[in-house]
Amino acid sequence: MPRFDLVAFDADDTLWHHETLYHGTQQRFRELLADYHPPEWIDARLDAAERRNLAHFGYGVKGFVLSMIETAVELTEGRVSGPQVQQIIDWGRDMLSTPIELLPGVREAVAAVAELHRVAVVTKGDLFDQEAKLARSGLGDLFAAFEVVSEKDAKAYAAVMRRLGVEPGRFVMVGNSVKSDVLPVLAAGGAAVHIPYELTWAHEVVPAGGAEFATLGSIAELPGWLER
Repeated sequence: MPRFDLVAFDADDTLWHHETLYHGTQQRFRELLADYHPPEWIDARLDAAERRNLAHFGYGVKGFVLSMIETAVELTEGRVSGPQVQQIIDWGRDMLSTPIELLPGVREAVAAVAELHRVAVVTKGDLFDQEAKLARSGLGDLFAAFEVVSEKDAKAYAAVMRRLGVEPGRFVMVGNSVKSDVLPVLAAGGAAVHIPYELTWAHEVVPAGGAEFATLGSIAELPGWLER
């Protein structure tokens, strides 16, 4: 009998590449404001705006675009032009429509896990955007449930477990973020598997402390780990 009744997967940077889009757009944003400030200061002010705006705009591309516009107004003292604001909006539109690129081995791994377990996606961000990405990914037929939460904390995970009818001890979360996919799941009584991604948003970087969880080199190792 499998140890877990439900295996939940994070979406961005666990199933498909996503943080690379932010990094590419942020580089263009630095170039847009290069005549006003050095790149380190632009990054710092944009990061501060994103953190400040999370409570208002939430996670995702739309909040990122609004934070870039706010930062551009601040750092140019209002001199940012209409065409430049339009450029930022166009970058966001491009990010929202970029084809989904699955991480290596994702479809095979999720399909193998789904043969023995109920599988779900548990992600955070904008509902419309996340639904659109799942549809474009071609993975939707593999998952029994799709949950989008505004924040990944212990309370949110406990609510997800209740909605999906699984006891905490029979739930495991798979994701790339220690802050969002590991620590709050452990606090809610579940288990977690960390699969690091090549890039990590500064907001998601936290020390793991004394928490105990599995770390795998790639998602291809997950079916074997579950069997063990």
